[in-house]
Amino acid sequence: MTLTSLSIKNIGHNWLRTILTVVGTAIAILSFVLIRTTLSAWEAGVDNAAQDRLSTIHRVTFVMPLPKRYFDEFNGARGRIDGVDVATFVNWVGHKHPVRETEFFATLAVDTATYFDVYPEMSVAPDRLAAWKENRQGAIIGEALAKQFGWSLGDEVTLLGTIYPGVWKYRIEGIYVATKKSVDRAQFLTHWSYLNDSLPEGQRDMIGWVASTVTDASRAADISAAIDTKFDDQDVQTRTMSEKALTMEFLGGASAILGALDIVSLVIMGIMMLILGNTIAMGVRERTHEYGVLLALGFRPKHIATFVVGEGLTIGLLGGGLGLLISYPLVEQGMGRWLEENMGAYFPYFSIPTSVAALALGMAVVLAGVAALVPAYSASKLDVITALRRIG
Repeated sequence: MTLTSLSIKNIGHNWLRTILTVVGTAIAILSFVLIRTTLSAWEAGVDNAAQDRLSTIHRVTFVMPLPKRYFDEFNGARGRIDGVDVATFVNWVGHKHPVRETEFFATLAVDTATYFDVYPEMSVAPDRLAAWKENRQGAIIGEALAKQFGWSLGDEVTLLGTIYPGVWKYRIEGIYVATKKSVDRAQFLTHWSYLNDSLPEGQRDMIGWVASTVTDASRAADISAAIDTKFDDQDVQTRTMSEKALTMEFLGGASAILGALDIVSLVIMGIMMLILGNTIAMGVRERTHEYGVLLALGFRPKHIATFVVGEGLTIGLLGGGLGLLISYPLVEQGMGRWLEENMGAYFPYFSIPTSVAALALGMAVVLAGVAALVPAYSASKLDVITALRRIG
């Protein structure tokens, strides 16, 4: 009989309570993993943003458009702006499905000539790309969006306009595959020329923003300043920033929510520690007589404390392991796949990071050990005579 085997044997003293404690710990770990994975997925766009890509938007706000002629300063004659390699322009369209109106997906009217040069991480078969360019009512969609609505190549799709009212008809000419975690896999890409020609005269020749790649990512800040300086004397001024900065600006509106979720995840772990501490303390009180016998047989107080701490660590390890075991099918394969397919604009890549899994298991064990410290200290201070007199 060893100290370790005695600690394990003590766990089975009350199997029902032990099982309920392990399950409770597992649920806490599941909640922690879910929240931390959500935060990680939300920030994936920032972490994986291209270092050599810039976005030029209206100086006042992203939602205000720019004159299309601004784009000609970038790409009309390649290299007009020193340091810019290639540029494209994008316009937010905001269409929705006529039946499933609550299911959001990004609909963009883009420059067909250079869009996929600026965004090479969106992979499209060359023949499908060519077919899309030939059909002004053609659309290229993400693989997740195709799965979400059951669309396939050649399908005729009708969408309802929101920003640009009306009924818009498209034909699916291609499906892109994302090769980077930061890419929204549920976008609907259409021809800007089709949108522009369908608008009233007074609304034409406007774009949402210009995206450009630079020849040297280390000069991104200087090139951004040069771009904005070029338009300082125009009626509409611009603001240029890196893709990472723009993504962070988008996420900034939700920073308070993200911070609150971060705190909630820690509160959950704190509650778990209190539950474990209470469970271990109850076990110590029930086994006071047993500890008195061990002390009478020659075991030292430190051995008693070791039993109690070992019991806590074992329960923490079992609960943490069970929590991770159920997290992968529920969080990653279940909820994660649903979010990627239905909310790809916000969660393009939803997968449990190894660091989160390791942190969750480590915290379960460490907090369980901490929770056992007070009961362990109390058990080590037991008087032999008093402990032997106590039964139950």
